[in-house]
Amino acid sequence: MKKVLIISDGDVGTHFIRRVNETYTSENIYYVVQTKAVEFLDINPARFKFYEFDPTSLYKLANLLKMEFIEVIIAMDSPIEIENTIKNIRTIKKHLRIIVLNNGKLTNEDANIELVNTNELIASRLLDYLPNVPVIAQNVGIGEGEIMEVLVPFGSSFIYKHLGAIEQNNWQIVAIYRNRKLIMPSRRRMIQPNDLLVLVGDPVVLKSVYRSIKQELGQFPEPFGTNLLLYIDMDIVNKITIKEAIRRATFVHKKFKHKLVIKVTNPSDIDILQYVKSLRDLNITVDIDYDSNDLKENFLKDIKAYHIGLVIITKEMFSDCYVRKAMYEAHVPVLKLSEKRFSTLKDAGMILANNRDLEKISATIFDISEQMNFNIEIYNYMQEHQDEKEQVLEHYSNLATIFSKNIKVVKAQENPIFKLKQKENFIQLLPFTKKLTTRHLYSLFSTDSEKLYYKLDEYHQIFIPVQL
Repeated sequence: MKKVLIISDGDVGTHFIRRVNETYTSENIYYVVQTKAVEFLDINPARFKFYEFDPTSLYKLANLLKMEFIEVIIAMDSPIEIENTIKNIRTIKKHLRIIVLNNGKLTNEDANIELVNTNELIASRLLDYLPNVPVIAQNVGIGEGEIMEVLVPFGSSFIYKHLGAIEQNNWQIVAIYRNRKLIMPSRRRMIQPNDLLVLVGDPVVLKSVYRSIKQELGQFPEPFGTNLLLYIDMDIVNKITIKEAIRRATFVHKKFKHKLVIKVTNPSDIDILQYVKSLRDLNITVDIDYDSNDLKENFLKDIKAYHIGLVIITKEMFSDCYVRKAMYEAHVPVLKLSEKRFSTLKDAGMILANNRDLEKISATIFDISEQMNFNIEIYNYMQEHQDEKEQVLEHYSNLATIFSKNIKVVKAQENPIFKLKQKENFIQLLPFTKKLTTRHLYSLFSTDSEKLYYKLDEYHQIFIPVQL
């Protein structure tokens, strides 16, 4: 049996003793010193021994400290009496662990004394009641936010998403509370509105996950970033294409209402440079790089420096394998422009593959479609992997109900790429995975519709990184 000494004086100490009496453990014996006796109902006499005396009296406290205590807990109101009590304990027990309830007036340099700040405890508890602030476990783990609970709001991008479709890297959903009942997570479990999720993971990662769960439509390009980047390499893109790309990027910039950065590398045409410079205003930044060296290194620096959430490039640039790899490593969405007019687009087309990637990027797809006023069309090739696809379609159907968005599911008996080629006013949305970074030659005989994205190269396409 472990002996614990509690020195109590005041309401907090009295309340603490009552809570201790309600705890599960029977492994501890508590010796309680009170300056004035307080009667406790239903106290267990086998676990509690009470003494009434002034702990600032060294003589009286010394007699009690002849026993071997594992620790001392001090819950007293007066800072002066706390200091004198600690001095008395240290006179007899040099290294005994002491836990002190501190109202903010005490300081400590003793490694075996831990001050528990009452102001921080109260402020932390009040924070738990604020809306849109994550609840973090204070008394579990290291208490730095590695355990968090998040209420999933109606309209969250996580609603009706299967847990198996959520990439949980450096974090994990360990429990779901629904209607005040615990539900253990599984890959096929679907998140519903007002679910309370218990998350465990790296505190920095959990903060990002929290923002993603609370994110609602109308925020794109967030959470990837806050600004748009039109990237032009004049060694690759010709003069006419540059002007068309700028016009389309400006149109997109006005739709998303975020700042546009126009980055020009390898400048070689004075007229084009003058035209680009003339576009500068409060919402458009022009950055001309006269010393272009390593494209990937400079590109990744720009993504970070300008906090880019959407990269806009021409199809000539995206066809370059080295450029695609740089875009993939940046882990931001990429809008690849074609020669078709952007302002006439009506539909966002997607090909349902035999994986769950389309479900993983569903929040971004709905956000883009909402802001650009696109209809959503999903092309389901009916000859393969229908069980996996049905789960994805269920997810999109539920989101469509939540966001009042119509979805058209096209059942394709033939290759859906050929079917999309018959359309005019559409943009293709697809996951941006590593397999898209390989050379086109390696996918000539593939049946993977994502690898064959370049078969629809004459259409605008948005490549969305798979995350969360």
